[in-house]
Amino acid sequence: MRYVKWTFWAILALIIGLFLNYTLPQQEVVRVVGTYQERQDLNDWTRIFWATPDDQSGTLANRDVQFIQAIRPNGRPMVYRNEDTGWSWPPYFKFDTASLQTEAEDLKSTSDAPKWAVITHYGWRNELLSSFPNAVAIRAVAGPDVRIIPWFNIVFLIFLLVVGVLLYRMWLQFRERMVDPALEDLGEIYDAAGTRVDAVRKGARGTFGRFGAWLDTWRTKR
Repeated sequence: MRYVKWTFWAILALIIGLFLNYTLPQQEVVRVVGTYQERQDLNDWTRIFWATPDDQSGTLANRDVQFIQAIRPNGRPMVYRNEDTGWSWPPYFKFDTASLQTEAEDLKSTSDAPKWAVITHYGWRNELLSSFPNAVAIRAVAGPDVRIIPWFNIVFLIFLLVVGVLLYRMWLQFRERMVDPALEDLGEIYDAAGTRVDAVRKGARGTFGRFGAWLDTWRTKR
C-alpha cells in the first residue's frame, strides 16, 4: 500500500506540474523574422492546444490563425501562434491579437541588423502534435543577454505554496478534532462488539457442553 500511495502522489504532482508549466506565462528572448496567417483544422483532439475565444464557436472545424516566426539567440527557430483568449481559459484576457501582430511585424529584423524582443507566452511547442505556444505580449529589449526575472510566477508559486500549507494544517486540525475521535469510537465499538461475540460463543459452547453432558448421562443409564 505504501508504494500505491506514493505512486498516486507522484502522478498527482506530475499532473499539477505539467498543468502549471503549460498555463503559467513564460518569457523568451528572440529575434522576430516573420509573421503569417494560416488556416488550421480543429476537428480532432489536438484542438485542446488552441484557444477558444468567446466570439468563436466551440464546434468550429477550422479557422485562420496568425503566427509569429522567431529565432532564438542560439540560432534555433521558434514559432508562436497569436490568438485571443477572450474570457476563456487560461485567464489571460487577451483581446489584442491584431495589435500584437502589428508590434511583431514592426520588430522584424535580419541577422545582420538584429532587433531583440521578449515574447511572453504560454503553452508548448511540439512539432509532432503541431502545437504552438500562444504569444500574449511582446516588447523590445537591448540585446539577447537581457536578464528576465519571472516575478509573476515567483509570486504565484509562493502564494500557491502558502495556500497548500494552510490547507494541509487545516486538514491536520480537522483530522485531530473530527476524524481521529470518530475512528477511536469506531474502534471501541468494534472491540465491544467483538467482546460480546466472544461472550455469546462461550455461552453457546457452555450450553451445548451441558446439553452434551446431559445426553451422556442418558447413555450411561442405558
